[in-house]
Amino acid sequence: MERRLGRRELLKAAALGVVGAPLVSTLWSAPAQANRATGGPMTKTAYDPAAKFELKVSEVEFRRAVSGRTLLARIYQPQGGGPFPTLLDLHGGAWNNKDRFANEPMDRAVAASGVVVVAVDLTLAPEAPYPASVQDGNYGVRWLKARAAEWNGDAANLGVLGSSSGGHVAELLGLRPRDARYNAIPFPAAPNVDATVAYVATRSPISDTFARYQQAEKMRREGMIKNNKTYFQPWDTIQEGNPQAILDRREAVTLPPLLIMQGALDDNVLPAVQEKFAASYRAAGGDCQLHVFEGCEHEWVAKPGPQTDRAHDMVRAFIARNLARRA
Repeated sequence: MERRLGRRELLKAAALGVVGAPLVSTLWSAPAQANRATGGPMTKTAYDPAAKFELKVSEVEFRRAVSGRTLLARIYQPQGGGPFPTLLDLHGGAWNNKDRFANEPMDRAVAASGVVVVAVDLTLAPEAPYPASVQDGNYGVRWLKARAAEWNGDAANLGVLGSSSGGHVAELLGLRPRDARYNAIPFPAAPNVDATVAYVATRSPISDTFARYQQAEKMRREGMIKNNKTYFQPWDTIQEGNPQAILDRREAVTLPPLLIMQGALDDNVLPAVQEKFAASYRAAGGDCQLHVFEGCEHEWVAKPGPQTDRAHDMVRAFIARNLARRA
């Protein structure tokens, strides 16, 4: 079945700067197919966070790190009519470890509700220090906006999900989508696509990088101290790339709606640090939801349980809210 795109859809494709945007769409939701057969009205199904879809999981090359390592993207694609909203996932690992698999339970839980979730590998600090991983994230936003349609995704209101150090990267992308340092990786296939995002969802983000370092020193966590010093080179970039310090300096920033999910027992990123950041974000004019999960440590979502289920529900509800307000 095929349908000619309307003027509004053509303008949306042009606004995204997608080179060679298709003039024909062959993707229909089940209700739309029924309406087409019966002559009823043609409408796109709204996102329902309670929906359940089967998933197709695939991988493609994302880009090459400066070390020459191939960075991959893992796509969780709902099987249905669509097009589906799209979410970019940025992994944690203290900037030095982990990959696109780090947040797989959350990625699957969100994707199964009808969201194309794309988790990407990031450059690790031993390969290149800050801002290399932020550049990957910025490139990832532009890359996914241009390619989302390949996986039945609608990137008009693309969001970002980040955990721990990936949450730090996600916050920087939200605050500084047009920063020349972060936009450094060219994307010739769609040079007019920008890196703005519709919303940012985070779990245990490193919202104050220097406070996180001080906590590592206090707890005598030598591995974490080393991770910070490997990533922030030269050392003063720990403040230049510090979301809390950016707000304290009153830099000109973008403030997309922000969700922070924080464990009450986290002694890695302290709840009080998140409370300060959330208050600063709101004071700057942003919409920030901070939810503290009782009895939870830094990586509680890695384990099945009621609080993990709650986190999945919260991210889905946050996506639904932001898609509805931008409809």
